[in-house]
Amino acid sequence: MALTDAVRPEPSRQGVPHRGADGQSMEERILQFGAGRFLRAFCDLFIQNALDDGQDVGRVVVAQSTAGDRASLLNLQGGRFHVWISGSLAGAPVDRVEEVSCVSRALVVEQDWDRLLALARSPHLRQVISNTTEKGYELDEADRPGQAPPASFPARLLLLLRARWGAGLPGLSILPCELVENNGDRLRALVTTLARRWALPADFAEWLTGRCAWHNTLVDRIVASPGRPRPGIEGDRLATVADPFALWAIQERPGVPPFLRHPCVRYVRDVGPFALRKIRILNGAHTALVCKALPSGIETVREAVEAPAIRRWLETLLFEEIVPTLEGRVEEPRWFAKAALERFRNPRIEHRLRDIALYNQAKVEIRLVATRNEYVQRFGRRPPLLDELLAAAGRSF
Repeated sequence: MALTDAVRPEPSRQGVPHRGADGQSMEERILQFGAGRFLRAFCDLFIQNALDDGQDVGRVVVAQSTAGDRASLLNLQGGRFHVWISGSLAGAPVDRVEEVSCVSRALVVEQDWDRLLALARSPHLRQVISNTTEKGYELDEADRPGQAPPASFPARLLLLLRARWGAGLPGLSILPCELVENNGDRLRALVTTLARRWALPADFAEWLTGRCAWHNTLVDRIVASPGRPRPGIEGDRLATVADPFALWAIQERPGVPPFLRHPCVRYVRDVGPFALRKIRILNGAHTALVCKALPSGIETVREAVEAPAIRRWLETLLFEEIVPTLEGRVEEPRWFAKAALERFRNPRIEHRLRDIALYNQAKVEIRLVATRNEYVQRFGRRPPLLDELLAAAGRSF
């Protein structure tokens, strides 16, 4: 696949009524762990576009796992919100607003566990989508199979799948959107390890691996809160603004048909190169800016890259230390790094460094430490900027 094939604009859906092909699309077929901006402006928007195209993909139930009022706002707004897509794509300006209404209801995991178990036992359910950040890929030693709910995301997913298996229902497609390499494989390993630790039935363990489809995925879109009011969405407390660039690469699994068709969704045999390039370059640059620019009082990614000294520092970090570890392993890493720098300068995206800094230590390990170690292994010398950056983040070598 040529790199430019991934840079495809979404079709405009303004004015298109929300209706499915035959009425079945109103069924709740997708359980989404995560109520944050990213999933709303990414997966939910793509699902909405598919519904508007007449695809029978069903509706979304959102499960909020962290503190905040997002679930209550979703319910208050009837599952409706707006995504403002603004910036440039392939040199052309993009500025449009799309309404999303595919969310049927939102639940809070701690309060609505019984309802989530009931949804797991629904014959209509088909997919589980998640974005629990890198922190979500941690087990909690205190979790037990009798908890309602347990603390960690893998344990929660395991108990929901056990409820479904106990109801004699088919397996589900699991589509994790966390920025973790081989996220589907890693999540499956966590869930099956926990099933063994809890001595759950062998038939259930076989069902987990043989009947559920665990897809590795790669997600790429920059999403933030609107930096200023936009006509038509002033009263929407869930409105987001998104970069026009969007790519959702989903690993194909034998016998599992695509659950939706969309210009920004690609089904591929191996998402590894997509994930590696994006996590190490774009997300690595984000985390680097948290460590470098945030202590200086700079609040957003755009402000950071518009500061001449920081931009020069970031360009050196990218093109002399990060990109060289990826050359020959992914397609056009240097082009992707240049494109990322331009995306960072989008005047519509107020991407706050404090938001990126959430669970920063886990992100540092995945996005920067791995690159640093591969640089040493590949070139036989220490990368000075990465070492300085990691020392400031509390990591020494």
